[in-house]
Amino acid sequence: MTELQISPETARALLDLARRTVAAAVRGEALPDPLSDMPQAAQEAGAFVTIHRRGRLRGCIGNFEPAPLGRIVQEMALAAAFEDPRFPPVSEPELGELDFEISVLSPRFPIAPEEVRVGEHGLFVRRGMRRGVLLPQVPVEWGWDRETFLVEVCRKAGLPPDAWKQPDTRLEAFTARILHEKPQDAHAPGCGS
Repeated sequence: MTELQISPETARALLDLARRTVAAAVRGEALPDPLSDMPQAAQEAGAFVTIHRRGRLRGCIGNFEPAPLGRIVQEMALAAAFEDPRFPPVSEPELGELDFEISVLSPRFPIAPEEVRVGEHGLFVRRGMRRGVLLPQVPVEWGWDRETFLVEVCRKAGLPPDAWKQPDTRLEAFTARILHEKPQDAHAPGCGS
């Protein structure tokens, strides 16, 4: 698969779409158009939307199934704002305090533990019905090495910390193009943290 082309203008439009979508939903207004007139927003990919409030995680949900970027960003922004079970739904007084981040995902691919590269790969782990995902930026933000990253994705799935060493555990990697509203140095810990 060729890498998606996302110009700075499209990145800004996608981030603005996430923000406007959540604001419209909170206020009971019609949702904005999912950028159907922008060719780059019609490219298909999976995506996560992460919401921070005052530098703290406020919601994060994603989907690996490819869909037009504008549509999946809109759907995941709504899910992160209203369906993340770790948080209550976003309320109107919070709207001005929220920052949005979009992770545009590559397809997942099988990977051996020793091939995992911190800062490049996100991880998806599965054993039985248990699954866990950590985005590529999470281990960097927390200063984890490869083994800690593997342990933490297993914990996220509710598996034993060493499950990544077991033959019945499926480990997959992916990459992500990260779109930020805030500058990198002001970035707060992301989804899965």
